[in-house]
Amino acid sequence: MFDILFVMIFGLSGRVLTKGKLGRFSSPVLDVTEKQLIIERNQTLQLNCRGRWELQWVLPSGVPKVYHGTQIEETRCGKKNNQYCSRLMLSPALAQHTGSYRCRYRQKHRKQASVYVYITDSQRPFVKVQSEIPDVVYMKEGELLVFPCRVTNPDANVSLIKYPFHRIAPDYKNIIWNSRQGFTIRSPTFFYIGLFSCETIVNGVKYSNRFLTHRPVNKILDVYLNSTGLVHTLQGQMLALNCTVTAEWNARVSISWTYPQKANGSATIIRRISRSRTNMLFYSVLTINRLSKADRGLYKCHVTSGPSKRETNTTVIVYDQPFIQLKHRDGPVVQASAGQKSFRLTPKLKAFPAPEVIWLKDGMVAAEQCSRYHVDRFSLVILDVAEEDAGIYTILTGIQQYGLFQNLTLTLVVNVKPQIGEKTVSSRQPGTVQRGSRQALHCTSHGVPPPQIQWLWHRCPPKGLSPARLA
Repeated sequence: MFDILFVMIFGLSGRVLTKGKLGRFSSPVLDVTEKQLIIERNQTLQLNCRGRWELQWVLPSGVPKVYHGTQIEETRCGKKNNQYCSRLMLSPALAQHTGSYRCRYRQKHRKQASVYVYITDSQRPFVKVQSEIPDVVYMKEGELLVFPCRVTNPDANVSLIKYPFHRIAPDYKNIIWNSRQGFTIRSPTFFYIGLFSCETIVNGVKYSNRFLTHRPVNKILDVYLNSTGLVHTLQGQMLALNCTVTAEWNARVSISWTYPQKANGSATIIRRISRSRTNMLFYSVLTINRLSKADRGLYKCHVTSGPSKRETNTTVIVYDQPFIQLKHRDGPVVQASAGQKSFRLTPKLKAFPAPEVIWLKDGMVAAEQCSRYHVDRFSLVILDVAEEDAGIYTILTGIQQYGLFQNLTLTLVVNVKPQIGEKTVSSRQPGTVQRGSRQALHCTSHGVPPPQIQWLWHRCPPKGLSPARLA
């Protein structure tokens, strides 16, 4: 009886397949026209597919790749055997086999036909039988939140519950129920963080699928190294770079390094995590015990958290041995002007490790002679420059532990604007002297460099003619 029924169905479907546009077989065609089928547990599922090229089946994830109840028969069909037919038989069909069954071309996967099959089971209303541990669903910003509680019967009455007793009804705007997918929340808020369950009652027995929502956090707040500038060090010494990442609570980050000798594994990397009141702190410490010249170059710390990426870097310079290089910057004689707010004596100095620096003025420690002198790194800064600041300056540099010492002498010339001494004490009104008498005029001037004096004589205006009119 079953064989006769199958022949009748397949013969009928064969006639349907050859009608109209479907006869072109641009896509495979199934022997069922409905979008879904409903069968009971332990029945046989049989689907027939016909197409122009070789066919293959894609089955739901609940059907094992190796299942003794799966049979596929492939034949050539059509009036001239120029078509391909494939028959899928699944027996016994079980509740977990519920899902979409697709027939497609082997070489053209986009060309396919599908049908959704419900395999009902009163003792298994949900496709997935869950263990005691809830499944985790991820709530990502800007994405849908799906509780995948698919059912074996499209008419099942399913509720979404937030523990302990909050029942959430679908409104089909933001909260949507679909028997093939489960519950979908289009715009999830923080309300949906917690423990949820899909529940249904069959024959007085309650069944459920439980889910724990997790909101992954991927925001990286800051990434920095313990050395922000160039790292200068000596061959044979130890290098330690600490990459610190600040991220939001619940964030998880991955930290990796690229460095010159990474292929040789010359570095040891230690990771650590700690929490503050507001943030998570991730540490990755890269250590090289004995540096060689091959270790000099660019060191990068790469940080990823989901789609977020950040990086920071520094350059390591490795010297063969300690050194001091001290030279004049603008020659041995430098000039300043009296009245300047500040003036800086700065020779060219390269040294490693950083040397101790002492400045002398005329053989005495400069900073002890005047409060207007102070040392900034290896420069001597003179505030409110005055004439008495001129003199011989010497910079003494030394690296005590390696016995390296070097000094350099500069001459500072302070230029002073020319001034006439008599001008400050003379009367504003011209004096009167007796005609024919002999007078001596004095001009006392001062300046650096020494000023040149030139006398000029202006004839007195004729009597009755004012100086303004004479001009």
